[in-house]
Amino acid sequence: MKTAHLKAVPSSAAEVPFQEASMDIWSTKYRLKAKNGSPVDKDIDATYTRVASALSETEATPALQQEWSEKFLWALRHGAIPAGRIISNAGAREHKPSTSTINCTVSDTIHDSMNEILGKVHEAGLTLKAGCGIGYEFSTLRPRGAYVSGAGAYTSGPLSFMDIYDKMCFTVSSAGGRRGAQMATFDIGHPDVMDFIRAKRENGRLRQFNLSLLITQEFMEAVKDNRKWDLAFPISEKEALADGLDPANSEQVVWREWPYQNGYIVDDRGRVACKIYKTIRAQRLWDVIMSSTYDFAEPGFILIDKVNEMNNNWFCEDVRATNPCGEQPLPPYGACLLGSINLTKFVRNPFTSEASFDWEEFRRVVAIFTRMLDNVVEINGLPLKEQRDEIMRKRRHGMGYLGLGSSITMLQMRYGDPDSLKFTERVTRELAMVGWQTGLDLAREKGPAPIMEEEFTVTTEMLAQRPEMAVDNWQAGDKIKGRVLHARYSRYMQQVARENPELVSELEQEGCRFSHHSSIAPTGTISLSLANNASNGIEPSFAHHYARNLIRQGKKSKEKIDVFSFELLAYRKLVNAKAMPDSEIAEERLPEYFISADDVSPREHVDIQAAAQKWIDSSISKTANVPTDYAYEDFKDIYLYAYEKGLKGCTTFRFNPEAFQGVLVKEQDLENTTYQFTLEDGVKVEVKGNQEIEYDGEIHSAANLYDALKEGYYGKL
Repeated sequence: MKTAHLKAVPSSAAEVPFQEASMDIWSTKYRLKAKNGSPVDKDIDATYTRVASALSETEATPALQQEWSEKFLWALRHGAIPAGRIISNAGAREHKPSTSTINCTVSDTIHDSMNEILGKVHEAGLTLKAGCGIGYEFSTLRPRGAYVSGAGAYTSGPLSFMDIYDKMCFTVSSAGGRRGAQMATFDIGHPDVMDFIRAKRENGRLRQFNLSLLITQEFMEAVKDNRKWDLAFPISEKEALADGLDPANSEQVVWREWPYQNGYIVDDRGRVACKIYKTIRAQRLWDVIMSSTYDFAEPGFILIDKVNEMNNNWFCEDVRATNPCGEQPLPPYGACLLGSINLTKFVRNPFTSEASFDWEEFRRVVAIFTRMLDNVVEINGLPLKEQRDEIMRKRRHGMGYLGLGSSITMLQMRYGDPDSLKFTERVTRELAMVGWQTGLDLAREKGPAPIMEEEFTVTTEMLAQRPEMAVDNWQAGDKIKGRVLHARYSRYMQQVARENPELVSELEQEGCRFSHHSSIAPTGTISLSLANNASNGIEPSFAHHYARNLIRQGKKSKEKIDVFSFELLAYRKLVNAKAMPDSEIAEERLPEYFISADDVSPREHVDIQAAAQKWIDSSISKTANVPTDYAYEDFKDIYLYAYEKGLKGCTTFRFNPEAFQGVLVKEQDLENTTYQFTLEDGVKVEVKGNQEIEYDGEIHSAANLYDALKEGYYGKL
């Protein structure tokens, strides 16, 4: 008689054990420790308990604190993951009294003077010391070679001042043990835009920055029509007179929107007169941008007109910068906190024909998590009064998700296919609708964000931006509540109203607890640690078995560690313990729907982002990974396609070992790359990127050692 051994297949992947790399990152980055290094958090659940308790303490009564502490802990155990600053610092004031729970900030506008430049360096240093990332616009500074009358000399230009911010960030982050994060944005019409695009081609320069261009609709149309493009900078009456410029002469002066008007020539439409330094073909500038992104993965691409058009606070903000990863476009002194929901937690019966998504539990987690993130505002810990005032006035937060790619695989779909686009749009729409309903409920319980009750004066500019206001009989000079401008006249909320008109009508009458609710962050270390390497943010998994480069305190180069994707771990746990990617053995092969980033076409990357962006009120940090051998002509089309799809931004990454080492690296890429080292005696040694080298008393991967020496950070991490 034969005996059949039956194995029960779990209905979810919740019990997949954490891989060693995930536990290591949690312990290094998010586990609370005492001054002597001894752990305060016993395990990950203790970390969650600490965070839940800290965020419930803002509730009004002991009974409410107890109730919401329990609900917050339940949500954390079921997929809610606050951003790293919250996980690390909430409930940790006894051990880290000067840290913030806020990930995202943007500097005040940097005016074109030495006092302003150095003053903002000081503010940025305090912000980075508190653990926040920060973004700045540097195209407000006059171009290299322009005359500065007060100094009687010619300026060295914005890039030289960016070097100061770069060194400051490196120094502050080295002292604080956490890498500082900065974003520099730059207007596409600035005379030094070519220098900005090429800035990182110099080894070791501006490595504490991500770089992004502020791309306007006017420029994109000039590219499409092969028109000329003026590179220009604002002028004062005094400068126009000294240079013999006629503001009415279109060959000398172009009129443009500018972040501030003080001291400049302004027309009756609020535009600033800008001296034309040079005129080039828009297509030529476009080609320079495309070749740089192809070879160096920068600069990024922020469609700033779309950002401002879709901004919920369109009536009182002019956004010119973002946080370091681009998912939070913010006004001067703007601040925003983040959180992500691990979508893999809601997949039932994964890898089977009965695979499904638990929408009911997802909606419950979103509702509780919305309250949790709103409570973070009360314990923001921001170092500058202007930052604290800004976040308290608008109470914006950015809830998103991680594990989208992993979940799509677990549901037996292929990332980028029509079914995955429908799933992406639905999961993002559900997050938005539950969030805005919770925002209304919280406003009724605790009061709306102060901006909702503020009165604003209707201007001719407002009426021009929103013609429907005139149809509703609003006139210049009238007084109008912020909640009306927010709910009735923001382009995003008008879209929400088409889905749920009653909800938006109530928000117009009563106001919302916050002005913004959603954004999708890259979630790199959060995904790797607390989500057991579920796919980052909105991305597919980079690969299913690969290396990740980590900064390890005390080590002189980055450390290479092996990691597995969550869906591979789950598949091996639930279906086939022998399964491995790219295996040639039949019984070890993965299903065809197990794809990774390189299997997704650039257009599919953009399509996924567009499906989500429709319901995200802030922005999305997304990178379209393309293979090293991807054709340049095809690559260039990605950005035009992103523009046509109405995205707010676009970023690509193509592995290029001559330029830099990425954070995520495939073994095959390292195997195929040869690095050359010159020894002290002049002898040249060639090794493959995945080989290990003993140097200076430590073992390094060849690729990481080469990168550390080339970029100048060896021994300084």
